[in-house]
Amino acid sequence: MENKTAEAEPDFLGNTSLFFEEAAKLSGVSQDYINIMSKVHCTIKFNIPLRRDNGVLEIIEAYRSQHSHHQLPCKGGIRYSTGVDTQEVEALAALMTYKLAVSDVPFGGAKGGVKIDPRKYSVHELERITRRYTVELYKKGFIGPAIDVPAPDMGTTGREMAWIADTYQNLCGKDDLNALGCVTGKPVSMHGVDGRTEATGLGIFYGTRFIVENKDFCAKYLMEPGVKGKVCIVQGFGNVGSFTATFFYENGAKIVAVVEYNSAIFDSKGINIKDALKYWREMKSFKDFPCEKVYQEKDANDALFLPCDILLPCAMENVINKTNADRLKCKILVEGANGPTTYAAQQIIDKMGIAVLPDIAMNSGCVTVSYFEWLKNISHVRLGRLQKGYDEQSKKQMFAMMGSPSIGEMNLSGPTEKDIVYTALDECMKDTVKAVWKMAQEKKINMRLAAFVIAIQKIGRTYTDKGGLYM
Repeated sequence: MENKTAEAEPDFLGNTSLFFEEAAKLSGVSQDYINIMSKVHCTIKFNIPLRRDNGVLEIIEAYRSQHSHHQLPCKGGIRYSTGVDTQEVEALAALMTYKLAVSDVPFGGAKGGVKIDPRKYSVHELERITRRYTVELYKKGFIGPAIDVPAPDMGTTGREMAWIADTYQNLCGKDDLNALGCVTGKPVSMHGVDGRTEATGLGIFYGTRFIVENKDFCAKYLMEPGVKGKVCIVQGFGNVGSFTATFFYENGAKIVAVVEYNSAIFDSKGINIKDALKYWREMKSFKDFPCEKVYQEKDANDALFLPCDILLPCAMENVINKTNADRLKCKILVEGANGPTTYAAQQIIDKMGIAVLPDIAMNSGCVTVSYFEWLKNISHVRLGRLQKGYDEQSKKQMFAMMGSPSIGEMNLSGPTEKDIVYTALDECMKDTVKAVWKMAQEKKINMRLAAFVIAIQKIGRTYTDKGGLYM
């Protein structure tokens, strides 16, 4: 979906800096530490030569940015997109630092990207790009389980992460027992963690469910508690948007619109998300999807501004900007994408009385579960493997002592890896959103500023505990 942000507005990095600067004034953190946090530690740009399948040589731009070394390793995704440039990866790396701090994940923020449209390259070409990108990161000291750990982002999946892991392991596996911890978001067969693929969407659902069950929050924004029956609109039907829509749909929310870059669909009775997802994956468009109304490409954005309880932008940055923020008709804006709302738009939204659940809190499920995967890789034990049998036996003994007649009908098996990931993610999202809501109420500020204040204070505390500024 084309981004038509007004020229007068700052770019992605500029908007991120404006949010940070406003929150920094409220944080009480030393200006010296603020000055460190406001700068990107280091960014590299390099070129990848690719011999296309047709024999033509193409030179491709590639980037990696490490925003903060207050904690190591650094952590952040790799996106394949034609919009990748220096300011984008630096903005995303900064947001990752704050996101990690809010969620108590002990990494520094990073982000990388390759400037391509992956839909225009063959699988073999993408593999060559990915493996060369990995080699260049390794040569420059920008990848490793103790240095910098990438993950999937827009345009990449577990497939690309498997190529990265395999390349890195071939480069230094003989010297590094933890080599597979160089990247997360890998397939389970490549020592990924079960539940990572859907983690962002699931985390968005868990975080939203927690806040809409808060009676004080619901009273403030004039809605009934609970997800069930909430009218929702989802923008973006990639990994994040599709899983977000699926979890809301399966838990009783009514998805009335799905918006993509080339089309959108609306149905006041609610859309069957399973049918919509199957159709989208086959057709790559909603052009003839059976529903109340189909919006074609030039009008697709209009579906974002239909009345709803919860609007979920899960695609690109700067989608909600000063040219369109006053058209919003939602009660809650839940940011699944990174940076979908500009600084100017936030000021308009605040005056409209719309609650914004910010990206650095709400889409942290991906990096939280990536942390679980990294722990699995460096411990070399599948989550739950050691205690699964013991838990099962303990349950059987307990129910036997109780003399339960229905024990044969009960599931007494120990937790699977996915069970552990889901319950741990639910707890982490609750803690994050609870802390953000509490800070917002204490300081009488919006939830985005509250999240930034929490992040700045936690990072500042790390600098203090380490003994001061870096030499």
